[in-house]
Amino acid sequence: MKELTKAEEQVMQVLWDLKKGFIKDIIAKLPKPEPAYTTVSTIVRILEEKGFIGHKAYGKTHEYHPLVPKKEYRSFAFKNIFKNYFNGSTENLISYFVKENDIDIKDLNEILKTINKKKTNE
Repeated sequence: MKELTKAEEQVMQVLWDLKKGFIKDIIAKLPKPEPAYTTVSTIVRILEEKGFIGHKAYGKTHEYHPLVPKKEYRSFAFKNIFKNYFNGSTENLISYFVKENDIDIKDLNEILKTINKKKTNE
């Protein structure tokens, strides 16, 4: 699976929410100011080439739908972030959240319980 650009991911977020839609539907859900129709159309074509979306043709009009589930891409993207920004270290990841996001002890204990439960189930 390929990583998405920020613009591609923004369009995918809209399509995941809509389930299916035409270019005009996607544009309507994007943040203001709305991008040009041709810009969104180009991004959609790129996403189709990358295998992220498919379409159903109605004459010259196309209705687009996701081929890659949001959950699948989220897992892929998180693994990349985890590897590239935290060196694959759970300790570095948790340390980041504690330092940068003011996680309280209660939340940290819940995270540790989840990790320990997963380890015992393996």
